[in-house]
Amino acid sequence: MNQKLVEVETLSAEKQLLLATQNETLERQVAERTAALKASQAQLIQSEKLASLGELTAGIAHEIQNPLNFVNNFAEVSAEMLVEMDAELDKGDVKEAKAISADIQQNLSKINHHGQRASAIVKGMLEHSRASTGIKELTDLNALADEYLRLAYHGLRAKDSTFNAMMETHFDESLPKVEVIPQDIGRVLLNLINNAFYAVNERAKQKIEGYSPTVTVSSRKLENAIEISVKDNGYGIPEAIRDKIFQPFFTTKPTGQGTGLGLSLAYDIVTKGHGGKVEVASDENIGTSFYINLPFSQP
Repeated sequence: MNQKLVEVETLSAEKQLLLATQNETLERQVAERTAALKASQAQLIQSEKLASLGELTAGIAHEIQNPLNFVNNFAEVSAEMLVEMDAELDKGDVKEAKAISADIQQNLSKINHHGQRASAIVKGMLEHSRASTGIKELTDLNALADEYLRLAYHGLRAKDSTFNAMMETHFDESLPKVEVIPQDIGRVLLNLINNAFYAVNERAKQKIEGYSPTVTVSSRKLENAIEISVKDNGYGIPEAIRDKIFQPFFTTKPTGQGTGLGLSLAYDIVTKGHGGKVEVASDENIGTSFYINLPFSQP
């Protein structure tokens, strides 16, 4: 009897040891797979940020090109005028030479003006596109929204020259400056505006008579919050998937055209990073509106 008890106890101990070993193996596998999943998520998030940065860069390039064209044109004309001025001086026509000199001085003033404009664009966009410092700054949200609307449009035009859409803005001019992390809110706006342009462009491809693809960005002051809205007149979001759009990796775009992280990141930035809200309203065949509410304290 005692021998049987010993055998049972030995067998039980062996089972416990086996179970403990299996548990350790399972825990290790779970930890490894969790780490691998987190690494994959981090890579996808980085990919999303780089994609946004690429679109932003294309927009910046377009914005800078305009003043640079002025600089190049005025510099070229001024060089030709210097040749003319030398010719007039050789002929002894000092009066005409002075007139040309005055024109050259005006051109140099314009070169300086447009050069400073290009420099201001670079400086401003470097502020918005640099890695987030996590520090909130008093920010003009109207200017930020207007800037990213233009940059999103030009970024898409740089990738597809056939792309075209109307842009409308309705900004509350009485909006106070609000403490936000400008780089992060800029990324939110860029994502929402890019999605809006994508939606209207998809509908425009159907060549519907009388359809004018339009994206509207608006702002208004609420009682304790600033609301920024991005509205499009695309096909809208089907009701069946409307509650999924902020979920990580969910996307309605074709494979390879989106990671499904843009709206998820935007949601986290607004809600977790700024204590705000992101809401969506959509009607099929009418369009979609996203509303960002950022809290602020009345003075």
